[in-house]
Amino acid sequence: MRIEDLEIYNLSMNLSDKIWELVCKWVYFQKDTVGKQWVRAADSIEANIAEGFGRFTPKDSKNFYIIARGSMQESKTWLTKAFRRNLISENEYQELLNEWTKIYFKLNNFIKTHSKLLESK
Repeated sequence: MRIEDLEIYNLSMNLSDKIWELVCKWVYFQKDTVGKQWVRAADSIEANIAEGFGRFTPKDSKNFYIIARGSMQESKTWLTKAFRRNLISENEYQELLNEWTKIYFKLNNFIKTHSKLLESK
């Protein structure tokens, strides 16, 4: 199996690409404050999934998956700030929040499944 075969990896990659596209349209101050933080948090999701996938031990892998979940929470904070500060429309907010919720649910299930595999060994 390759990292590109993981649905959770691909979904998070698509979400971070959408965030990138939005932020690229902003003016400098918005990009430099909210934008950079949001892009970094979103990019960190799939980066940590990939790093966990590449680790040798299941326990080490799980730690990176949990870090990815933390990055999910951070990205949601920046999503909310972008909306509250009128940097994105309500439609963009709802669309991204729906994607975020789907990914968060799937990531939690991914971590739980990984944990059960650890416990069974």
